[in-house]
Amino acid sequence: MPYTPSPTRYDTPGFYRRCGRSGVRLPVIALGLWHNFGVPDDPDTARAIVHRAFDLGITHFDLANNYGPPEGAAEETLGRILRDDLGRWRDELIISTKAGYYMWPGPYGEWGSRKSLLASLDQSLRRMRLDYVDIFYSHRFDPETPLEETMGALAQAVRSGKALYAGISNYPAAETVRAAALLRDLGTPCLVHQPRYSMLDRQVEQGLLGTLEREGIGAAVFSPLAKGLLTNRYFGGIPADARAGRDPRFLTPAQVTEQAVTRARQLDAIARRRGQSLAQMALAWVLRQPAVTTAIIGASRVSQLEDCAAAARLLGFADEELEEIETALKG
Repeated sequence: MPYTPSPTRYDTPGFYRRCGRSGVRLPVIALGLWHNFGVPDDPDTARAIVHRAFDLGITHFDLANNYGPPEGAAEETLGRILRDDLGRWRDELIISTKAGYYMWPGPYGEWGSRKSLLASLDQSLRRMRLDYVDIFYSHRFDPETPLEETMGALAQAVRSGKALYAGISNYPAAETVRAAALLRDLGTPCLVHQPRYSMLDRQVEQGLLGTLEREGIGAAVFSPLAKGLLTNRYFGGIPADARAGRDPRFLTPAQVTEQAVTRARQLDAIARRRGQSLAQMALAWVLRQPAVTTAIIGASRVSQLEDCAAAARLLGFADEELEEIETALKG
């Protein structure tokens, strides 16, 4: 049956936030294709996840050139879904991709040179069968390339029409200020910064979030569920289909410690009293920050996606709840 999106996909109150001081609004939950959209993964499941995401009002799909495995496979997967199903609704979608981490051999396959970024963007557009992406990111700060060159490449991507907005990811606060100033001078203000942020990883609170507020840049945070540690996924051990069980490159079984599970159980009890799952509360917790526009989640099945999207129903916290969460995190 041909895919037709839900007519109620935009009916969830408060589901979209303005990104920084820009005119674009993003859904508070975005779908990242970092995992589960590569060659080893089931294409029917990938398609079902993307369909359901759009049905729920998730219009932002986040990729990078090297997402897979192998590198580039996630962009190819999305390209097929756009060709077969979602292409008619392209103007309702925000599609982002990045370049900066290792993608191909030789001196131009990573980091932040103009050659590397613009060549990578052309490759990404071919894989996704797109004329443009909505956001193109420098995926990481390159200490050996002049920042003027890296930001100039992002600005060129926008001027050429191959990207609508420029973004940066994994940049420290000081380099974020410099990058933002350069992009403003080039007439392509920085729309968004993509840092890692969760209850278990709070480095961005040491200056970056304040910097983004002052600069008028939105934050699209990744790993808000700490690679699954802020869910009930590991309460009964490590499932065979969990990330720590089947793909330990990013979460090893050794990281699923008794202390981590005990802390997650304490947080889960708080979430249940709020009427939420632990994952939903963890998402609401990062979204409580004024600088945070959207939380990027991954999903290996539709039910995970649906649970995360439901976080938007309850985003506020009482002071007592935040204090209780802090106590659990310190335990």
